[in-house]
Amino acid sequence: MDIRVLRYFLAVAREENITRASESLHIAQSSLSKQLIELEQELGKQLLVRGKRKITLTEEGVLLRKRADEIVDLLEKTERDIRLDSETVRGEISIGGGPSNSIIQKAAQLREKYPEVQFRFLFGDAVDITERLDHGSLDFAVLIDPVDTMKYDCISLKESSQWGVLMKADSPMAAHSVIHSDELAQIPLIIHQRAGLQRDLARWASREIDFLNIAGTFNIIHGSPARFVESGLGNVLIMNNLVDITPGQNLCFRPLAPALKTSYSLVWKRYPVFHKAAEVFLALMKKM
Repeated sequence: MDIRVLRYFLAVAREENITRASESLHIAQSSLSKQLIELEQELGKQLLVRGKRKITLTEEGVLLRKRADEIVDLLEKTERDIRLDSETVRGEISIGGGPSNSIIQKAAQLREKYPEVQFRFLFGDAVDITERLDHGSLDFAVLIDPVDTMKYDCISLKESSQWGVLMKADSPMAAHSVIHSDELAQIPLIIHQRAGLQRDLARWASREIDFLNIAGTFNIIHGSPARFVESGLGNVLIMNNLVDITPGQNLCFRPLAPALKTSYSLVWKRYPVFHKAAEVFLALMKKM
């Protein structure tokens, strides 16, 4: 597959329209359509459903969009890294996962000394982040402990998060200063779908996860989790660093007891090929 055609495909997937995609790519609409048809013929699969109002992706198209995005991202990152002078501290450092305060502070320190350095933060679930780290489109990732140290090198970060329940302030359970496992079983919950986190919760409660009244699950929350609670769907079992209760919201956060905490590590591939800026950033983090 030609990388140029993958870029064409991604533009159509993004715009959901051949005309708008051709305008953004500055090529003729007929030429773009021809390239996409040839791509489908090459792969032997239909990738696009060409509706009257918009274009949607088939199941194979969704898979290709994910892979094409990773391929193009990796190619562009490689091109940027190769162009850099090996001794010049500049360029882009890409970090997947939620950056901790210590990472942000070190990023600010590096930028202050080397203003030509840029940071790219990519949010996603653990599967997506580790795939991108493995493929090389990310320099670093922030992952929940424990880390596979046979596969990655890592630095333990000083921050940790405490699990608790985000609920309405007028809920009967809000009268409690902490939430125990028996109390947790009495309320509808929205919890993380990651199996490892659910196992941690089961160990904390000394019982199977089925003891919970699960109203819904999530892999990553975009925006505030408050809307789930305010809707009445359920109370959100979440880490305290993801909770931001603004004045006027009828919400409160109650930690679990005994405390259930999650720690994090900054992770990178073993035997990495870093450009100078990434090397300097890693050295800063190791001094932390």
